[in-house]
Amino acid sequence: MGALSGKVAVVTGASRGLGKGIALGLGEAGATVYVTGRSTEAEPGELPGTIDGTASELTELGGLGVAVRCDHRIDEQVEALFTRLDDEQGQVDILVNCALASPEQRVLWSGKRFWEIPVSLWDDLVDVGLRSHFVAARLAAPMMIRQGEGLIVNVASHAAGTPKSAKSRAIIPYSVGKAGLHRLTSAMAAELEGTGVIVVSIWPPGSRTEGVLAEPETFVNVDLDNWKPPVFTGRVVAALAAGDAHSEPGQAIVVVDLAEELGISS
Repeated sequence: MGALSGKVAVVTGASRGLGKGIALGLGEAGATVYVTGRSTEAEPGELPGTIDGTASELTELGGLGVAVRCDHRIDEQVEALFTRLDDEQGQVDILVNCALASPEQRVLWSGKRFWEIPVSLWDDLVDVGLRSHFVAARLAAPMMIRQGEGLIVNVASHAAGTPKSAKSRAIIPYSVGKAGLHRLTSAMAAELEGTGVIVVSIWPPGSRTEGVLAEPETFVNVDLDNWKPPVFTGRVVAALAAGDAHSEPGQAIVVVDLAEELGISS
């Protein structure tokens, strides 16, 4: 029996990358995890990873994975996800918002100025990323309030901070979207005060995701061996969900700092 046995979670954007790593971390702890995304075994994406594969892996780790194809651009599909969740489980204890239509790493970290990038990147990174977090949280919150408890985790980024130089910054739509998550998180926390529902955002470390490993030439000045596997962040989120660490509502959590506090190293 894991620390999260009997708990039900939703992890959006979990076909691969940090979403997958977080889903696996929750699965290791025994949670039932609804894994959402667009990549399936029948219709895979360009990078490795599908919701079916993630669900299968986390089940093998001791949890129960449920793959649900969901395009987080389409509100009706997200609404159907939470209706199904309520019908099948009658509860949702953890929501991790990680869905994002991310560009290739060489585009994301190109350092290009805002007038040099297509407007479509704003739609991909803000409309899908930031907006989808709002929509999913809006649907999960009433269920959690009904239960009297719940945890919402918004996956932000160190890119939300002020860049040290043009070379170190992500493109503006990505940085703005991630910075917006902090305001979204703090505002939600204020409105949920007294309900038992906690909302936090997290800043994961550099992680060896499928996207990073597909374009290692983008990180020539980085030792990727020192970056963490995505499941590292998942184990920290699982510990947070299990109550192993105190978190203030609206808090922005640096994953490596909390991992050190909890003794999680990989």
